[in-house]
Amino acid sequence: MGKRVFVLFLATLLLTGCVSVKTPSAPAEATEAPAEAPAATAVVNGEYVITDPLLQTDYRVKDNDRVFYEIFVGAFADSDGDGIGDLKGIINKFDYLNDGDPNSGRSLGVEGIWLTPIFQSPSYHKYDVTDYYTIDPKFGSQKDLDDLIALCHQRGVKIILDMVINHTAKDCPWFKAFTEAHKKGDTSDPYYNFYSYYTKGQSAPSGRAFAPLSGTDIYYECNFYDGMPELNFDEPAVREEVLKISRYYLDKRVDGFRYDAAKYVYYGDHKKSVAYWQEYLTALREQYPGLYTVAEVWDGDGVVNLYYPATNCFNFTVSQVEGLIAETAKQGNAGEYTKYVEKYLSAIQNTNPDAMYLPFLTNHDMDRIAGALTVASGNMQMAANLYILGPGSPFLYYGEELGMRGSRGGSNTDANRRLAMLWGDGNPVKNPVGADYGTDKQIKDTVKEQKADEYSLYTYYKKLIMIRKANPAIARGDYRSVSIEGSKVGGFTSTLDGTTVLVLHNPSRGAQTIDLAPIGDFTALRAAIGMGAAALDGTTLTLDGQTSAVLGK
Repeated sequence: MGKRVFVLFLATLLLTGCVSVKTPSAPAEATEAPAEAPAATAVVNGEYVITDPLLQTDYRVKDNDRVFYEIFVGAFADSDGDGIGDLKGIINKFDYLNDGDPNSGRSLGVEGIWLTPIFQSPSYHKYDVTDYYTIDPKFGSQKDLDDLIALCHQRGVKIILDMVINHTAKDCPWFKAFTEAHKKGDTSDPYYNFYSYYTKGQSAPSGRAFAPLSGTDIYYECNFYDGMPELNFDEPAVREEVLKISRYYLDKRVDGFRYDAAKYVYYGDHKKSVAYWQEYLTALREQYPGLYTVAEVWDGDGVVNLYYPATNCFNFTVSQVEGLIAETAKQGNAGEYTKYVEKYLSAIQNTNPDAMYLPFLTNHDMDRIAGALTVASGNMQMAANLYILGPGSPFLYYGEELGMRGSRGGSNTDANRRLAMLWGDGNPVKNPVGADYGTDKQIKDTVKEQKADEYSLYTYYKKLIMIRKANPAIARGDYRSVSIEGSKVGGFTSTLDGTTVLVLHNPSRGAQTIDLAPIGDFTALRAAIGMGAAALDGTTLTLDGQTSAVLGK
């Protein structure tokens, strides 16, 4: 892994009482199933079998400050030997994500999972759906999804599905019916207006992409490419069908959805798009009041905030190689970063009092962050500190905790961003179609090696999540940014139910000495994590470079 990471826990961590968190010893060799199955679960031939899917807790409650984990399903874990990741593969690897015991130290400890699209589709990525009511056979069956939902809820984990509703696949039966209706000129056909289009001789709507529909005199909207026709949300039947799909999966007890390309519902008209999402989500929340939603509005903060009255949104300003987290991690100013976070929180909460901050480093549409923020430099660890030890609900991209790499590169293919998870235990999952990222560029230490290494990035992420859980005020308290004059050290105080914590980050290379007296009466050093250590002498904190500290009163 290059330069080793030194992590120091200097005090006990507080959950509901005092709990000592220790570095876990090297686990036994990983297997495809847990040593002890959870309630309502059996292990048959090395795989989970859910014996009673109804024996589960409903986690649709307002506790959305969870650490989520995005799983690109086809690249995560394969259960049947065809090289394609599937739902049962996720079930078989669930102990890696969450073993049901927050104090065991044997799992990563994530509290939510986001599955990229699982519906029937002609592509490997499934962002072009042909049938929303059928699980793609390459990924498994409806029973596999039911079993995964049951297992998630037994472990206290939320599960959200990627819902792609602004466009479908070109071979979707709806689009075929739409095409036939226009070829026949049958305006009475219920699918005649199902997709967005304009007629030859009319002016094309500006700022949007259209393609000719063979055998007709119309051009259909396709803002991504001509294989993804855009639905017409002015058509009541479309709105009703989308509600029907959502209710179908909510009745199967998924906790909510991630909405792909949310601003494309009425692309170029944010006012109409926001109005649609408000109408749609209001209808769903009347029936499912604890519905969890997050939208992809890939744009600047000013545009993203327009959508917050309807739904929470990912923060793209802090993400990616050029984002604020990466800039800060590379010896930037942590005080400036936390000032931004405070301002952003204020903006979204003024728009919606229940708004949540949803930071991330990268996702399936971006080059992996570890290619730029290397583990050896300590920048990767600092970036993780900045957003996991922070407010809201951070989202990890599968393999981020290993330092996996992948980029479009000269091949210009997103498949290189969605490479097979590096289990190291013989799991047959393979890279997706079109991937050609060189193995010489990829990291060598797999899950198997990193789980057995107390200094690995995996162990580092696990400890970060443990620190976060042990100090709940970090995630959901009243946030106030802190800057240390004359240095790059910065952080925040956060108060929850009368308990206040102080989190400080030092992204610079050298140690810094900070007088805490002007900030508050912080006399307990709860934890330090990074490339160095921390020491507290009265009100004087010494914080090594590329290290973060959590303090209490």
